[in-house]
Amino acid sequence: MTMFFNSLRLALRSTLANKMRSFLTMLGIIIGVMSVIVLVSIAQSTTSSITSAISSMGSDLITVTVTDEDVSVTADDYMVLEDYDSIAGVAPYLTVSSTARYGSNYTTVSAIGVTEEYMDVAGLEMEAGRSIVLSDLEWRTYVAVIGTEVAGDLFESYDVSGKTFTMSGHTFTIVGLLAESGSDTTGSLDSRILIPLTTAERVADSTAVTTCYVKADSANDVTLAQAITEYQMLLLTGDEDSYEVYNMSELLDTLSDVMSTLSLMLGGIAAISLLVGGIGIMNIMLVSVAERTREIGIRKAIGARRSHILLQFLIEACVLSILGGLIGLGLSALGLQIFSLAADMTIAMEWRAAIAALLFCIIIGVVFGSYPAAKASKMTPIDALQRI
Repeated sequence: MTMFFNSLRLALRSTLANKMRSFLTMLGIIIGVMSVIVLVSIAQSTTSSITSAISSMGSDLITVTVTDEDVSVTADDYMVLEDYDSIAGVAPYLTVSSTARYGSNYTTVSAIGVTEEYMDVAGLEMEAGRSIVLSDLEWRTYVAVIGTEVAGDLFESYDVSGKTFTMSGHTFTIVGLLAESGSDTTGSLDSRILIPLTTAERVADSTAVTTCYVKADSANDVTLAQAITEYQMLLLTGDEDSYEVYNMSELLDTLSDVMSTLSLMLGGIAAISLLVGGIGIMNIMLVSVAERTREIGIRKAIGARRSHILLQFLIEACVLSILGGLIGLGLSALGLQIFSLAADMTIAMEWRAAIAALLFCIIIGVVFGSYPAAKASKMTPIDALQRI
């Protein structure tokens, strides 16, 4: 144990004696550790955010999407699903991408034509005002319920009830403000504008509705409700390849698999820079061995064994690698804080990736330091002193 601490003290002294060279040697390790931690942390935090947004919609929600452009399904076609006891609600909706304007302010939005059941089925809540009601659909009124992001972009205020804006050549009156929802796989949920479905059909000049939410009566009825939905869609379209029916649990499982693979791939790519850093450590340790032949010769001449020399240079390589890893860890934490502020989202450090990166640093120190250490330990006192 005394030999280990003596070797550690010598390693730290050697590292500090050549600060710039040591820093440049550690730079590859620092960049590698930062790459692994930052990329994996961003991927994992983004996955958590999207998963939370999808989970908040409920495990009893089923989504229907018509994928064949030649198949036309109307809103009334979906409503036959309400006749089944295992289905609690049906909400067909039509999305129209547009630009909303108020004075000199404008923003790109997703205008969603909805029925009066949409809020309940999709699990949305109101911040102020009212939602779309049956009379809005019957009279095809130009009213809208907007998200908080739209309110901020257009009016710079959340007090928007009764105000008007233009979209797709029509003037809409705001009757309600949605509660803040965050983001999902499609982007910000607060940049949505809800309008009556019949009004959206007029704006889009089409009665074809390609998407619909179906809410099962309970979580236990999801499988049955999904089977019924698939059966009805087959009757409507006559082609099982022209539509997709999936529930939130399936979406979450698929998302989890995709993001896990993505995180592993990002971590693997970033780990390559750690290997490059390891080569840098091997290179500088070979230089160090060549420069310190006098020290090696003297130590061997006064009784140092081969294991002493091997341990000393191996510890020096590990010190460089571990110090680089610790600096990279600190810079990663700082970088994630800056990124969180810049992106206006919460990014938590993925500690499993951080621990794995630090363990990898130790392995790199041992693997890439072994050859220079072995080369130094094999020198005989005569050979070492002759090279002076």
